Amino acid sequence: MKLSFNRPGWDSSRPEVWKRWQLQRLKDYLTTRIIPFSDHYRRVCQENDFRPADLHELEDWAHFPLTSKVDLTVPAEQMREFILKPDVQKLKREWRTIRTALLHGPAKAQAMLEHEFRPILLTSTTGRSSEPVPFVLTGHDIDNLNTTGRRIMECGGSEKDFRHLNCFPYAPHLAFWQTHHASIGFGTFMASTGGGKTLGTDGNLRMLQKIQPDIIIGMPTFIYHLLHEAVDRGIKVPGLKRIVLGGEKTAQGLRAKLRELAQHMGAEPHVLSTYGFTEAKMAFPECTGPTGITPTGFHLSPDLGIVEIIDPKTGELVPDGHRGEIIFTPLDARGTVVLRYRTGDIAEGGITWERCPHCGRTCPRLLGPISRVSEVRSMTLDKIKGTLVDFNVLEHLLDDQRGLAAWQIELTKRNGDPLEVDEIHLHVCPEHGLEEAEVRKMIHRKFHEATELSPNAIHFHRLEEMRDMLGVGRLMKEEKLVDRRREVASTQRI
Repeated sequence: MKLSFNRPGWDSSRPEVWKRWQLQRLKDYLTTRIIPFSDHYRRVCQENDFRPADLHELEDWAHFPLTSKVDLTVPAEQMREFILKPDVQKLKREWRTIRTALLHGPAKAQAMLEHEFRPILLTSTTGRSSEPVPFVLTGHDIDNLNTTGRRIMECGGSEKDFRHLNCFPYAPHLAFWQTHHASIGFGTFMASTGGGKTLGTDGNLRMLQKIQPDIIIGMPTFIYHLLHEAVDRGIKVPGLKRIVLGGEKTAQGLRAKLRELAQHMGAEPHVLSTYGFTEAKMAFPECTGPTGITPTGFHLSPDLGIVEIIDPKTGELVPDGHRGEIIFTPLDARGTVVLRYRTGDIAEGGITWERCPHCGRTCPRLLGPISRVSEVRSMTLDKIKGTLVDFNVLEHLLDDQRGLAAWQIELTKRNGDPLEVDEIHLHVCPEHGLEEAEVRKMIHRKFHEATELSPNAIHFHRLEEMRDMLGVGRLMKEEKLVDRRREVASTQRI
């Protein structure tokens, strides 16, 4: 594809420059890659009488149909309709293919096309709210993964001679692969432990002590567990400069807890978060701002994707800076491609194009916190004992609460009777030095502030028990919200 003007600098160009470029890029992408090679979107365009030429400004893209998770939870044969299937004869007539063949020979031109379109890596969604959905990547996608990984390193203030420890699980999920390719794209050392499921806690601690990393990367709950164990065993990592988290939302309270643990290990690191999802084939970083200051949002890659914010009820665009659902459209993806994808995630501060006050970059930013609605979709808003409960709010309160080392909310029925009333059971592990009575009082106050309810029971556990209940090191994403009401009903029917 050839654009009419050069790609702007991803972190230095003005918003109006980016928006003009994105419009041109989108039209070219749709014309030369999506409509010719995507069975699904070619049909969508035909059914909606859509033509790329109808896009006169970027806001016109809001009229294109949305794609949701439901569209992807289909049989494998239908899912293949989202994979770009190149027409070789058409590609051979493109200027780039002709030029490559003339300068380097037909074999080189063929290798170039295979690099762009042949699937070589399979990733998958995590499958918490639905069945896992496979996404294939080509060599072209891997190049973009290297690019976004390098940007994560740059935003996080990494340096080539830093040592990095990747504690994400070995799995076909974006978190691990984005981190792996961040080291390749940036050209730096990375040791991967595979998380708790592969080496176990002891193996991860040995790696931590032996590598003495400058940066440690992983799931928030697992990193908290790992550092907590390191402190208990007296392990020191004085050179630790960054803690980078992904895969789950990161509450401010958890950041503070991680910094405190790191201080016991002799370090004063910045705690940064990333936001990514399989369907985007990339993750977006926070930058390195002053320690303890509220983050300034996730820095996007406007050359690789368009992010829109919509009202989740109406589907209409909301103004910049307003709360809404995150919608993503790739501008350079191959393999599996989804357009105007509804993430189900809510950016509380929406999107902004203003210069970042920390790092000065001008790329657009998502302003958090981001509520991962898609992970607990069925429990985001639920009626408990006749009261509508927003579990996102409750999660934020508990995550931010000082004094709680770990927690889990369990919903069940009184006496195991499916016809009885709902009950809320809270499982907790307090921080060292806190009395149970003090914790009970604090929890009841927090619950009442968020829900006007109180838990029916608060169960206290040792940290090891809580880690097992949450699935730390065993599950890709820890189970902080467990709804057993349907299990009770199923048991009674049997």
